[in-house]
Amino acid sequence: MTTPLSLSDAHTLAQALRNEVARVFIGQPQVVEETLCALFAGGHVLLEGVPGLGKTLLVKALAKTFDGSFSRIQFTPDLMPADVTGHTLYDGRTGQFLTRRGPVFANLLLADEINRAPAKTQAALLEVMQEGQVTIDGKAEAMPPPFIVLATQNPIEQEGTYALPEAQLDRFLLKVLIDYPAHADERALVAWATGGRVGDRLEVSAVQTIATTAQLSEIQRLAANLPVDDAVLDYAVRLTRATRDWPGIAIGSGPRGAIALVRAARGRALLAGHDYVLPDDIKAVAPSALRHRVLRSAEAEIEGIQVGDLLTDLLTRTDAPRS
Repeated sequence: MTTPLSLSDAHTLAQALRNEVARVFIGQPQVVEETLCALFAGGHVLLEGVPGLGKTLLVKALAKTFDGSFSRIQFTPDLMPADVTGHTLYDGRTGQFLTRRGPVFANLLLADEINRAPAKTQAALLEVMQEGQVTIDGKAEAMPPPFIVLATQNPIEQEGTYALPEAQLDRFLLKVLIDYPAHADERALVAWATGGRVGDRLEVSAVQTIATTAQLSEIQRLAANLPVDDAVLDYAVRLTRATRDWPGIAIGSGPRGAIALVRAARGRALLAGHDYVLPDDIKAVAPSALRHRVLRSAEAEIEGIQVGDLLTDLLTRTDAPRS
């Protein structure tokens, strides 16, 4: 039986997890922070970035920080739903049907290039993400807690891909964008990756396992219970509602956007060492919580205005409560 963590212990462990991931995922502190916010909030993450920015390295490093199970699925056009969830098969020796669990049964699942699988297979995974269980041959099996999916997609290669529908994108708590690192960070990254290493395999041996799945679940419980003042809650709702009639946005976010804002803000507050959620926590997670829940208008698209620009404008012009 694991001793319950105090909030102070949770703050310390959360920051230690961040430091461990940052040992190998160099120059992307915001990406690490947002991913951990989702982890602490018990939400799934869609990672988007061009090839070569370390999306897979990030997930492997995160998996190394705790003693849970890790699994990876490379999504391809011929991947079937049973390849993800599992299936039953007949054993001729025993004359019985056996259940073979799929790779989805893990604490941390990397769904690599999720938009390369057909919609039916994507839907199978997204159903697991929503329900937290898999049904094989009529028998439901719960996923091991904590269960987090980190899916990746490439924003520039569209040939042979199947774009995720908006309703399925909504299943992800955060959509995290990975951009090119700054010059100094890229130098440090290249020096680290080439220093005495043979080949180009993703190396996470520098990351230490410092937490258990029970401790992670405890961090999630503490994050879920961080106080949120009524004014801060109202701020999250106002931001979400503003997306519905904001110039340049054709379709705004539903209530799930506000829910995601509050959940992710609690994760950020815990990571930042706050004992309650601040307006700045809401503001910090708003771009990643809302960008995949809104659609640009045709006019904004023609003018080349990006969703991020629209959300930045919305955040700037929406009054935040005083901390």
